[in-house]
Amino acid sequence: MIDRTTLIRRARAALLGAAWMPALAFAATPQDAPAAASAPAPAPTVTATAAKPFAPPAESAIPADEFGKTVKLGEQIFLHTPEFAGKYVGNKLTCASCHLDAGRRPDSSPMWAAYLLYPAYRSKNGHVNTFAERLQGCFRYSMNGKAPPAGDPILVALETYSYWLAKGAPVGTKLPGQGFLKLPPPAQKADFARGAAVYTQHCALCHGADGQGQSSGGKAVFPALWGARSFNWGAGMGDIRNAAGFIKANMPLGLGGTLTDQEAWDVATFMDSHERPQDPRFTGSVKDTRAKFHDSPDSMYGLSVNGRVLGAP
Repeated sequence: MIDRTTLIRRARAALLGAAWMPALAFAATPQDAPAAASAPAPAPTVTATAAKPFAPPAESAIPADEFGKTVKLGEQIFLHTPEFAGKYVGNKLTCASCHLDAGRRPDSSPMWAAYLLYPAYRSKNGHVNTFAERLQGCFRYSMNGKAPPAGDPILVALETYSYWLAKGAPVGTKLPGQGFLKLPPPAQKADFARGAAVYTQHCALCHGADGQGQSSGGKAVFPALWGARSFNWGAGMGDIRNAAGFIKANMPLGLGGTLTDQEAWDVATFMDSHERPQDPRFTGSVKDTRAKFHDSPDSMYGLSVNGRVLGAP
């Protein structure tokens, strides 16, 4: 059995060795998906912008007391979510699948920055959310599971870990690296076929030609990007803007910033044009669910791709 560290090292070595290669020829099936949207999402209100990047405390600084035990538990849940919070998880992802480097990496929605944004009004559910409620949404959508109840030890540990990562960060200040990278509109309409070519060259090595990722010892090493083991249609990564910004800043692993903006938009559109678990807010009608929750050109839900309506039962 190949362990997780070996898989990551091999993938990084192969990607670094292939970084200079010219683009591969790729024939993709025509489809009728629209372009990704260019309008940015409204951001939470902040009062100022920090002059320099924030650095969260080192793991070695976690205190050796009861509080520190909860911080460590939160870190373990974050890194090994199906193992530590399995009853609330419905796929093979972990929190760190999207929030890289244990929630530390800028431009991958780091937890030290996210913690500072709440309480905040969210149009997604139409009311002011606490940070704990925001975490509950991650379980429901990104983990394709169910929300831990308020006060659950798992929720408390994750909130404590995030609070500790944000120690020393200024509240009410826009921090560099907060959220996902905001890309300008693509120069050309985002395209499924071009995205498929980018995926084949830059993504398939780790995530598989079928998008199902790689596992070692029954644990996901590289996450599934679509299908039953991935996030559902209600997750934030199902928004092409979010996916494009994340990909541009962080992918391929260890080579963030090497794709062009256009390539990031194209491959995000390709990724989000595949079937995945149903939105838990599904009303019984794909058309109605799109109108209520996905009425955006950044969502592929309810649209026809290669002759199939995405989200259809």
